[in-house]
Amino acid sequence: MKSIEIMRKKRLFEDSGTGHNRWHPDIPPILEVEQNEEVILPTRDALDGQFSPKTTIDDFSDLDANAVHPLTGPVFIKGAEPGDLLEIEFLDVLPDSWAFTCIVPGLGFLRDLFHDPYMVHWKIEDEIATSPQLPGVRIPGAPFLGISGVAPSHHELSRWIKREQDLMDRGGLVFPPEINGAVPSFPPVSSEGLRTIPPRENGGNLDVKQLSRGSKLYLPVLVDGALFSAGDAHFAQGDGEVCVTAVEMSATAELRFRVHKGEAAKGNIVGPVFQGSKSNLDIPQNFTATVGMPIDDEGKNLGEDLTLAARNALLAMIRLLELRGWTRQQAYVICSVAVDLRVSNAVDVPNYVVSAILPESIFNDG
Repeated sequence: MKSIEIMRKKRLFEDSGTGHNRWHPDIPPILEVEQNEEVILPTRDALDGQFSPKTTIDDFSDLDANAVHPLTGPVFIKGAEPGDLLEIEFLDVLPDSWAFTCIVPGLGFLRDLFHDPYMVHWKIEDEIATSPQLPGVRIPGAPFLGISGVAPSHHELSRWIKREQDLMDRGGLVFPPEINGAVPSFPPVSSEGLRTIPPRENGGNLDVKQLSRGSKLYLPVLVDGALFSAGDAHFAQGDGEVCVTAVEMSATAELRFRVHKGEAAKGNIVGPVFQGSKSNLDIPQNFTATVGMPIDDEGKNLGEDLTLAARNALLAMIRLLELRGWTRQQAYVICSVAVDLRVSNAVDVPNYVVSAILPESIFNDG
């Protein structure tokens, strides 16, 4: 078994030999492992320690958004070559004792409606997260790594930069390469490294809560050694992570790597695939659900628009929680950490259906 040591009391740029916050093939590995070897990988939280148990909304203005999503790695897996398929088995993810959820103005699924910052502090104990900001709510733990990915090749890096620039030129919301806050800070990584905020074909910020203990993630290898990195651990999350944060924490992950020679090329596997069991599905015994359809506020039918259907399902759930006595911001946070957005129907034109599923067990009286 091999491991990496990091200093969580320091920011990543102060401990830069342990990780990075940009994707680039020229970032050197910090650990080399054999196939089937177990690896201990400690991670920083999504904001690189910029928040603490004492953080209030007054501190949001000091947040350095260019330094978010620090990763531990890269790890060089011996024998991995382009065209191979890398298997990552998540043996365990051990949580820290403190976590947070926040609403960040300008981000999130409903960023046009929630303009003020909001902060929730969580205490994690006995596999349950509780918060004084959400009295009576108990969130059961299913820890996982929000980010697991491999380095892009130079070819893929160039292609993805052009693709995202094209989207930005068309008015899309994109986080382009940014020198400020980049770790490592040397060129060309700092100038052309891709941000670790979005997921891509190399994995990255998938935020798939089913990638918990016992699951397996498969990624196409794009460079020699794969150069695997991970971070952004979550204690719990609703499918959707709608307010842009889950129950965010630092953690220690135990992983095992296997290489399937030539399988990505042979099977034309160009993006992530994952496997799990019933224990990874987190199906609630008792729940309440709202549904949304692609009908806008003016009653206009925008058929087959699943994004609008998801938005309407989420808004309906927020209204339901408000009727139960929660504030609008509390309701939004509850949805982000516990409510699952599920596509219920993508065939019955014009009204596709998305459901927002609330597990009643998170409430003391549930």
